[in-house]
Amino acid sequence: MIAFGAALLAGPALAAPKSDPAGTVRKIVGSPGFKKAVEKLDADYDRTIADVITLTEIPAPPFKEEARAKAYLEMLKAHGLSDVSMDAEGNVMGIRPGTATRGKGPFVVMAAHLDTVFPEGTDVKVRREGTRLMAPGIGDDTRSLATLLAYVRALDAAGIKTKSDILFVGNVGEEGPGDLRGVRYLFNKSAFKGRITAFFSMDGSDPSRIVDGGTGSKRYHVTFKGPGGHSYGAFGTVNPMTAMSQVVVDLYAVEVPKEPKTTYSASVTGGGTSVNSIPHEVFMEFDMRSESAAELAKLDQTLIGLLDKATAAENAARSTRFGKISYEPKVIGERPAGKTAGDQPIVQLTSAAISAFGFTPEHGISSTDSNIPMSLGIPAVTIGSGGKAGRAHALDEWIDIEKGESLKGMQVGLAALLAVAGVD
Repeated sequence: MIAFGAALLAGPALAAPKSDPAGTVRKIVGSPGFKKAVEKLDADYDRTIADVITLTEIPAPPFKEEARAKAYLEMLKAHGLSDVSMDAEGNVMGIRPGTATRGKGPFVVMAAHLDTVFPEGTDVKVRREGTRLMAPGIGDDTRSLATLLAYVRALDAAGIKTKSDILFVGNVGEEGPGDLRGVRYLFNKSAFKGRITAFFSMDGSDPSRIVDGGTGSKRYHVTFKGPGGHSYGAFGTVNPMTAMSQVVVDLYAVEVPKEPKTTYSASVTGGGTSVNSIPHEVFMEFDMRSESAAELAKLDQTLIGLLDKATAAENAARSTRFGKISYEPKVIGERPAGKTAGDQPIVQLTSAAISAFGFTPEHGISSTDSNIPMSLGIPAVTIGSGGKAGRAHALDEWIDIEKGESLKGMQVGLAALLAVAGVD
């Protein structure tokens, strides 16, 4: 994987580390073209907010993003991008050709996710209070989708040409059970596989945030089965509830490192037939996370060992004349850990862009669409769309659309994109 990523760095977008990233960004930000682009962002600001509202009010629950995807596809077409399409997973995308690669790739990707965490039937009508817009999913990640469209308009209005092709993407499956399926498909199965040199995920609003590390995770739905029986008449028969409970107790005795941060959780449980029955089936869901792929794999092996041990112990402790206890682990989520090194151009240039507008870069580790390219050795970061926001994943989620602060934040992502793609 490392060799693959290194080979990609030879492309025009990231030919060599920038010796003076701050100088590169200053030159871009001070150029007449960038100033014209900012003028367009300013003049089009009301349109951008209208796009936020339009897209927010199209529901996009997990695995049901199609309506929003189709609307975004038409928006991309209306912006004059080439090769606008929807792939087999449901991602929508369009190309802004570069002068060096002319739409053939390799590509610098700027992506935002279409899906929200909210289930079907959630009221997504946008409400306004002063400079705040409130609705489920408006900041995570609908505002970013509208910001990408604003960038395309600004680049075109300013006549800015980049050396590298830019692929603008609205991807599915970032949230929860989506398990990064959209970006996973983009990098592993789509027509763009092996043709992406750098990846920006725009997720959330904070313009000072730069996520250059990916928290890996693995999640299980474990079903414990046994013969069951009457709680009085079959007393003494093996009980799957006992084995499951022992796994939880033993798991919470496991010591994990604070650095790299590694965590676990027994999260959801259920099963049984009635209060006077020994259950024949119960389940538990487990979540494990780590900044380190090695530590996550170690914790995974530990959990499997605990499941084996608890099941064997219950079968040895009570009667198995009607049958034994068994368990079935089903993986319900798996996100790879990853890291983009601090000396990579995309990190240096994005940090310089954040600083250029008076913000202090805040490097962080999180679980975002960038996990996938990071795990493949492809330089990637997750950045904010600009402005202030709060209550993500809550019904009263909000963004602040005060123009001055929002426009200032929007310029960070545009400058970083141009620095990485190269201005002709």
